[in-house]
Amino acid sequence: MSTLTIPEQVELLAANVNQLHSRAELAEKLKSGRQLRVKLGFDPTSPDLHLGHVVVLDKIRQFQDLGHLAVIVVGDYTARVGDPTGRSKTRPPLAPEKIAENARTYTEQVFKVLRREQTEIRYNGEWFGQLTYADVLRLNSMVSVAQLLEREDFKKRYTEGAAISLMEFQYPLMQGYDSVMLNSDAELGGNDQLFNNLVGRDLQKAYGQEPQIVIVMPILTGLDGVHKMSKSLGNSIGITEPPAEMFGKAMSVSDATMLNWRWLLGANYGLPAAAPEHPMEAKKQLAAAIVRRFHGAAAADSARADFELKFSKKDLRTADLAEFTVSENPIWLVKLLQELKAVASGGDARRLIQQGGVKLNGEKLTDPKAHLTVSGGEVLQAGKKFFARLKI
Repeated sequence: MSTLTIPEQVELLAANVNQLHSRAELAEKLKSGRQLRVKLGFDPTSPDLHLGHVVVLDKIRQFQDLGHLAVIVVGDYTARVGDPTGRSKTRPPLAPEKIAENARTYTEQVFKVLRREQTEIRYNGEWFGQLTYADVLRLNSMVSVAQLLEREDFKKRYTEGAAISLMEFQYPLMQGYDSVMLNSDAELGGNDQLFNNLVGRDLQKAYGQEPQIVIVMPILTGLDGVHKMSKSLGNSIGITEPPAEMFGKAMSVSDATMLNWRWLLGANYGLPAAAPEHPMEAKKQLAAAIVRRFHGAAAADSARADFELKFSKKDLRTADLAEFTVSENPIWLVKLLQELKAVASGGDARRLIQQGGVKLNGEKLTDPKAHLTVSGGEVLQAGKKFFARLKI
């Protein structure tokens, strides 16, 4: 176990959290000297974990560093209901086959952050698959409709007259019942999970258990700088993505989002407390730290050097670029841009060419009627971020 004092452990675990219920209860559990069971649930709604998930996983890792056990709950049953959190309409449940496929990758990717030997993986289908209808009715009797309508998303939809299915009302109950079945000492999640986690406390009390500590973390903003990071919104950085893709995505965020990320990711990514004065250098430092965390120092150095070749030095001869074999030679420039999927339509291609946004080996191509004769090795640029090396 840790050599830190109990107050020091509480301060460590409370750092950078959004809410903690409560510090006093956490201190009491730590004083017990036993290994705490620290719960985190994932619904396998997509096949990959992203940086937003890692914010919470890093806090779980702090518990592990203090000698405690991480209990990762794969919501193979709750995913069938669909988490309504933050949604303005019912989310379609996933097919069991898709859930199983996603769960396999989730349970491997968590070990990029957590210690395998201090982690217990559980599937909530273990207990939900055994409940009778009478058990479900008993569970429903423990929470009132009025309590559920206190949830902001339910309250908003109810006020607006939007549909709320009875199935969605089951989700907080199911997540709370997970805590009962696991007898968890603490549950972590993003800030949007506070209501669900507090339901777990209530249900544990109803079942005669000591209520769990609830810790919710700030939510990492996605690449768009508006919504929370989510693969379904297309604004995420997956922890298994290639280094160059990770680096490029991190460089695409706004300066405000970059500063938010630096604050929230901080020391877990080896970032110094003070950011470089120039925003571009600060962003490169952050992007390199993200790649380094999941791919190592050499990959981070290579990704930065490659990015600078493409966007800073404008020297693309040695840059690592995707290669594309032309379908015909010569080829109409508009058709080439469409085949590369660098544009959405022929009209977009013509406009981009006329605006000077298309270059071949650094030279602007401004004639939408032009046909290119490709020798092999030429670099075509479309807009600020699309590059391809042409082959024959």
